[in-house]
Amino acid sequence: MTKFKNKNILLISPQAWGKMFISKHHYAVELAKLGNTVYFLNPPDKILKERVLITAILETPGLFIINHRINFPYNIKFHSIMLFHWLIQWQIKKILNTIGEPIDIVWSFDLGNLYPFKLFPKTALRIFHPVDEPLNDAAINSAKDAQVIFSVTHEILEKYTGFVVPAHFVNHGVSELFLHCENLVSPGDSTRVGFAGNLLRTDIDRPVLLQIIHENPDVIFEFLGSYQENDSNIGGGLNSETTLFLKSLRSYSNVVLHGVVKPEELAAAYQHIDAFLICYDIEKDQSKGTNYHKVMEFISTGKVIISNNISTYKGMPHLVTMVEERDNNRMLPALFKKTILSLVENNSGLAMDRRKKYAREHSYQKQLEKIVDLL
Repeated sequence: MTKFKNKNILLISPQAWGKMFISKHHYAVELAKLGNTVYFLNPPDKILKERVLITAILETPGLFIINHRINFPYNIKFHSIMLFHWLIQWQIKKILNTIGEPIDIVWSFDLGNLYPFKLFPKTALRIFHPVDEPLNDAAINSAKDAQVIFSVTHEILEKYTGFVVPAHFVNHGVSELFLHCENLVSPGDSTRVGFAGNLLRTDIDRPVLLQIIHENPDVIFEFLGSYQENDSNIGGGLNSETTLFLKSLRSYSNVVLHGVVKPEELAAAYQHIDAFLICYDIEKDQSKGTNYHKVMEFISTGKVIISNNISTYKGMPHLVTMVEERDNNRMLPALFKKTILSLVENNSGLAMDRRKKYAREHSYQKQLEKIVDLL
């Protein structure tokens, strides 16, 4: 992949670098592994003392995190985007000067229209990569002056048909960490179901999730992900409803809250899981039930996945067992119970091998190869 080797890449992310990894973080790691120098630009930091601070990630040679503080009110963005962009151009210049070497690729996952492509050198390849649903004009305008668009859902790509540039579907990838773990039997006699992700998110279908837990007291539910504000780098916060939801989870003896774990620990933990549960209210869901990064990680284990409706996996029951209705999860508790009762069949050698094969075909390295072929 010569197009993505020995390049200086500025990767713009709306989610900061932290304990929890999603697609932006994984792409940064994989691009660095290919021999590129990758600068991962965090969102503006209000309390940072330095104007721009670049820090190396020691465990991934070639990967650097950029923290930065803007010296004007962020709220200007909501009152005059033209003034905001006029001011942010000086911040971009400061960032590029601090990097100190030409940028070959600007790869933006940003839907906030914070850093217009026009403010970067025209010599750089400009890639726009929305992986979340664009919900406003700023999200759409973020694609302006991009040279190519990639996304994880066809629904998102349809929102950008007004831009006369190539646009391609490339599904979420899966890290090599998840592809090379040894499958293990779950400890003890209980069935163990995994739920991964940020528990502070308000788009979790909390009533249905609690109903499933209540109706299956013999199943151990392993929750892997943030449930404290200071552990989340991908959004969400505590309010009265979230606090009550977490209190309800803790009240069940068959619930284990692990909190945030490192990616390698997460990959290892998945191997002890017998089935995975995804339970979002797509009316509230930022992805509108079109796709989730975690699906590919779950598939990599070969274990059965029980889920709300996910449009990207329509017609793929061998990969994801999901409710048919798009707009509610009323049938999810019954589907969960039915699937768990048929766990031997759902996790047969043939079924698991089929899922694992699909995941191997969608490693981040494979996805980058697809992207290179499409450029």
